[in-house]
Amino acid sequence: MASDYYTLLGVDRSASPEEIKKAYRRLARQLHPDVNDAPDAADRFKEVTQAYEVLSDPKKRQIFDRGGDPTSQGRGGGGFGQGFSFDDIMDAFFGQSSPRGPRSRVQRGQDALLRLDVELAEAVYGATHELKVDTAVVCEVCDGSGAQEGSGPATCGTCRGQGAIQHVQRSLLGDIRTARACPTCHGYGTVIPDPCRACDGDGRVRSRRSLTLTIPAGVDHGTRIQLAGEGEIGPGGGPAGDLYVEIRVQRHPVYARSGDHLECEVTIAMTAAALGTSLDLPALRADLEENESGPDTITVDVEAGVQSGQVVVVRGEGVPRLRGAGAGDLRVRVLVETPTHLDDEQRELLHRLAVLRDEQRPEARLGATHRSVFGRIKDAFR
Repeated sequence: MASDYYTLLGVDRSASPEEIKKAYRRLARQLHPDVNDAPDAADRFKEVTQAYEVLSDPKKRQIFDRGGDPTSQGRGGGGFGQGFSFDDIMDAFFGQSSPRGPRSRVQRGQDALLRLDVELAEAVYGATHELKVDTAVVCEVCDGSGAQEGSGPATCGTCRGQGAIQHVQRSLLGDIRTARACPTCHGYGTVIPDPCRACDGDGRVRSRRSLTLTIPAGVDHGTRIQLAGEGEIGPGGGPAGDLYVEIRVQRHPVYARSGDHLECEVTIAMTAAALGTSLDLPALRADLEENESGPDTITVDVEAGVQSGQVVVVRGEGVPRLRGAGAGDLRVRVLVETPTHLDDEQRELLHRLAVLRDEQRPEARLGATHRSVFGRIKDAFR
């Protein structure tokens, strides 16, 4: 007579299949020879595995409850009755069974990535682009089924529609059954005897199509715009993946972007710097083919006495904030140009100005040179 399998698993005789399964999981984790090096661990693991094999099978459990020995019926040499499935061991250790049954031919398509070069003005103020995309689309001949018209998938004769082939391997623990994808149907459980000639049974073909992309105002270099459902159609006519468009902003001859701000440099004459002036700069939005949102120029007021390198800020003329209200600023760096070619009259006027300002021999104002970055870090640690 076999051992008391209920006692081995530590469950009552009225235990449900789920309670038996949980008990076996717990003991298998404790007693498996790969995790337990006790001398009797392997033997105890065999015992609880045999107990689980019997109690998890309604017919064998009924024989055992009536006092019979279910392992003696149909026993092969040197094993635990009919053996046990490798999926049960995986189930015990990882808490879930490996996938069973055929897999669907209809699958989601892959995402696609497209890089798009845009002008700075288009990135700042937004634009619309027509895209040409080469992706997989549903085969119009078979409508995604992959089968020639008038035919369809047939049950695989190798795996009989299961999608997997069972393999039995003998070991010290008994007969271990493992399942592998069927080599004939590749796990689908069906084959297509007469595949579509247009798509060769894949249910999709390559094609070029047009898309309209709306670029929101304020995108930056490297921003990715997601177009849901515009990627690759999946095998078997499955749902499409997403299309991601990565924005690459080209350099501009006048303006540069710094976060939400636009920056540029202007050079003015020495007299204009001393007396003050007003400049009309070309607006970045003027680069757009359809500019209906503002003037083509921006007026920048330079105060008298501006110094070379000083920055003049024009509020609200920068980049619209992509996630938020308002816009950044336009920062204009002023460079003062010293005249180099003077005629006699101009030289005389400058001499008279120097006399009036008592600057014939002006004293130089000395100041500390800018320390290097590493020098400032070194001072900070001191």
